[in-house]
Amino acid sequence: MGLLQVVITLVLIMLLVKPVGHYLVKVFDYNKTGVDRVFGPFERITYRIMGVRENESMGWKQYLGAMLLTNFIMLILMYMVLRFQQYLPMNPDGIANMPAAQAFNTAASFITNTNWQSYSGENALSYLSQLLAITFPMFTSAATGFAVAVAFIRGLIGRQDNLGNFYVDMVRGITRVFLPLGFLVALFLVFQGIPQTFQGAVDVTTLDGAKQTITRGLVASFESIKHLGTNGGGWFGTNAAHPFENPTPLSNVIHIMCMMLLPTALVYAFGLMIKNKKQGWAIFAAMGCIFVVMLTTVFISEYNGVKAVDAMGVHSNMEGKEVRFGIAQTALFTTVTTAATTGSVNNMHESLTPMGGFVPLAQMMLNNVFGGKGVGLLNGLMYLILSVFICGLMVGRTPEFLGKKIEGKEVKLASIALLVHPVIILVPTALALLRPESIASISNQGMHGLSEVLYAFTSGAANNGSAFAGLNANTNFYNLGIGLVMLFGRYISIIAMLAIAGSLATKRVVPVTTGTLRTDTPLFSGILIMIILVIGALTFFPALALGPIAEHLQMPR
Repeated sequence: MGLLQVVITLVLIMLLVKPVGHYLVKVFDYNKTGVDRVFGPFERITYRIMGVRENESMGWKQYLGAMLLTNFIMLILMYMVLRFQQYLPMNPDGIANMPAAQAFNTAASFITNTNWQSYSGENALSYLSQLLAITFPMFTSAATGFAVAVAFIRGLIGRQDNLGNFYVDMVRGITRVFLPLGFLVALFLVFQGIPQTFQGAVDVTTLDGAKQTITRGLVASFESIKHLGTNGGGWFGTNAAHPFENPTPLSNVIHIMCMMLLPTALVYAFGLMIKNKKQGWAIFAAMGCIFVVMLTTVFISEYNGVKAVDAMGVHSNMEGKEVRFGIAQTALFTTVTTAATTGSVNNMHESLTPMGGFVPLAQMMLNNVFGGKGVGLLNGLMYLILSVFICGLMVGRTPEFLGKKIEGKEVKLASIALLVHPVIILVPTALALLRPESIASISNQGMHGLSEVLYAFTSGAANNGSAFAGLNANTNFYNLGIGLVMLFGRYISIIAMLAIAGSLATKRVVPVTTGTLRTDTPLFSGILIMIILVIGALTFFPALALGPIAEHLQMPR
């Protein structure tokens, strides 16, 4: 039954890939469509307020500058709201200002689509902070990722340095994708029993006569954009394991579908935009194969459980899981949330078996199994560029992709984007393990403690936001360190990939010959998978061998 639940959920996701992919192309191709009459008036008003000329095109440097400036301004505003929330309206529970280091971490987290939280939302944020510093950037950060991915695609197929208009792409992503979908999903979640109210906490008397304070809030709208935008985070400290965020098995399935909906559809939309569906499906197949292997690993590992506990008559590993979801929907949620770099959790990853915990770590380290909004596709294309270059060297031919020659500049930029990821994971992890005060934050010693720290910085670098839940990250070192890692992980790769797009946009298309390496075949999908796994293994295997792999080998057989 558990396997059947997983299969049905994945089939539902696959059925939505093509229609949603077609819709995304209509949103970002700037052509006239039937929905212009619905969204056009609101967008034109927004452009007038912003002072944006809708038809003005941007080169890659202009596009990048607009993106960085917009994100920086929002980062500062979010930080100010968090620092002064005690004096601002919509604070019925009288929550105090957030400390400086934690406010920086939180602002950096939500502007980068990471949504890492070193606090418990119901106790640390006012309603105004939840709206302006948390929910609002969930829309803008997701739309930013979409905009950058679409700009990169335009560079691949373009004939001049014209990547579109960042402001138009971001606004269209919000008005035509995230707002309407978020509204519909929020209504359904309210139907499932998730609260949606501006009223504060309420004191109640339980059946046993005890007094309890129950926190409420705008949870349904938070949950909808949290998953549709692959944002993560939680209104409550226990995230999507809390019954007010995820009350039923059906709401759990909706959360999973929302996380996978747009990342998978964007890969298909890529094939449509470059007018080569086979190319889109080839990348989709490579990502899909890695996803299935990871899902199988965590599924089997959690069902097998721990042998020592199994000998006591307790089968499977239900520690840290909700009974209403069971192992199947928990394993699928774990795989999806780190494949789509969402960071939402319906169980405590700290309590997974060692190989079950290996899966979310490995997916965040690879960081290209569908991934978050736009960035997952960009990371996949980065590996594709490297694969084309390596294959070109093997056959002694200048590598090409979509008729554009891949030369030294593009390979250097892709390598920078690739190498930054392990550096901002492994170096801060090593530094944390050298500091006694940082080690004091670890709740478990030995290999599991190493995994806690490694997971935290991996989650930040991958802009995922999930946590192992055993590390006290609310210290100045972790707040500042993970905050910087999130910023570097988000923007360095975006800068490099937009520079590649600008370079490719000005190159002439060379004709296809018998020596041209086709990149839209099952063979190339296999090559792409091998390149991803080999690079990932060479980079991260030593760290994983000291953490979850060693812990698994230490378990009694």
